[in-house]
Amino acid sequence: MAQKPSIPKGTRDFSPAEVAKRQYIIAIIKSNFEKFGFQPIETPSFENSETLMGKYGEEGDRLIFKILNSGDYLAKADAALLQNKESNKLTSSISEKALRYDLTVPFARYVVQHQSEIEFPFKRYQIQPVWRADRPQKGRFREFFQCDADVVGSKSLWQEVELVQLYDSVFTELGLNGVTIKINNRKILSGIAEVIGAKDKLIDFTVALDKLDKIGEDGVKKEMIEKGISESAIEKVQPLFNFTGTISEKISQLSSLLASSQEGLKGVEELRFICDNVTKLGLNSAILDLDVTLARGLNYYTGAIFEIAPPKQVAMGSIGGGGRYDDLTGIFGLKDMSGVGISFGLDRIYLVIEELNLFPETVTSTSKALFINYGEKEAFYSMKAITQLRSFGIKVELYPDTIKVGKQFQHADKRGIPYAVIVGETEMSEGKFALKNLISGEQLLVDFDGLKQALA
Repeated sequence: MAQKPSIPKGTRDFSPAEVAKRQYIIAIIKSNFEKFGFQPIETPSFENSETLMGKYGEEGDRLIFKILNSGDYLAKADAALLQNKESNKLTSSISEKALRYDLTVPFARYVVQHQSEIEFPFKRYQIQPVWRADRPQKGRFREFFQCDADVVGSKSLWQEVELVQLYDSVFTELGLNGVTIKINNRKILSGIAEVIGAKDKLIDFTVALDKLDKIGEDGVKKEMIEKGISESAIEKVQPLFNFTGTISEKISQLSSLLASSQEGLKGVEELRFICDNVTKLGLNSAILDLDVTLARGLNYYTGAIFEIAPPKQVAMGSIGGGGRYDDLTGIFGLKDMSGVGISFGLDRIYLVIEELNLFPETVTSTSKALFINYGEKEAFYSMKAITQLRSFGIKVELYPDTIKVGKQFQHADKRGIPYAVIVGETEMSEGKFALKNLISGEQLLVDFDGLKQALA
């Protein structure tokens, strides 16, 4: 007996209904991207390893899927490394390419490579899959789609204001009211690290702090100590674990806390500009919140950072995030090219909408009517009508085989098709169609115009 096939952990097959729901979300995100002036691009599913490695920090590098070189990939491998099983050092000689980890670094590579063709500021959006060798769990997959919008070539903080509005616009249209847009600034985190005397441990400090909602205060403190951050420094940062008040009050507290850090105060002023203007312009349904523990683990952020929390009644991690990156294209040789971008987590957004039962019923609608197949003549008569109906954008189909009528009706029922069209000798001789409502059981005899009107 053949072994039952399977798919890798962290990947999924999608049914027609699931694909329809995903396309519904993507269509709303895409329409809003374009409404805000973003243009689409696409990049390859895999990049040269050197493009990706070293851009996401130590944790990110471990999660990048490497692709083995084609052919005899061990031929050029170092024999000593192979014998000693030193896999980390061996990787570079047997793998020159890797699946993309996100869409931002490939976008930076795209900008540098095509800079002579691009009109700056450049606003692009990208909706494509990415891959991460992560441990699969609810809402976390090894293959998933990202929906990104970025602006490069402008340092204006109005871009951040617009990106907050973009988040609000998308989630409002999806019916996800009460989404929280968390905001912070990496300069503030750098300032805090400077004030507490842990400037040389900035990355360790921010990576640990970013896990507060996952491992709690004690877990964060434990990780900081393990990374070499002193207990006295952790004591100074204690107020961050219980930082409350309005955005204005939080900004005032930060101004006092960071009084001795020039970089930290610059971050405070950037946050003040963004939050003040978003508040004045107003949001439709989202909630803006200043979260000083928000760090985001990616090393390339240099200014404002965002993370999106779903409505409170749903137990789910972030459903989006992003931030300002001043130095990303500099990694590829293009200096002084500031950028800022956000991402929507399609898969998690799907799960949240599903849990809250917010998908419109029409999203998964199938064909409007199934023409019952009684034989060759009847099928040809039906196909003429089907061809005309489809030209008017009406979704209809013919059952392909001449089988028992009962089984054809069962097929329509299982597919959720609401109408059946019955064509026999009588209907053909009169130029009519018997239209049966499979929900109510009502049946009418109609001409083509009546059929078109009923199914439109």
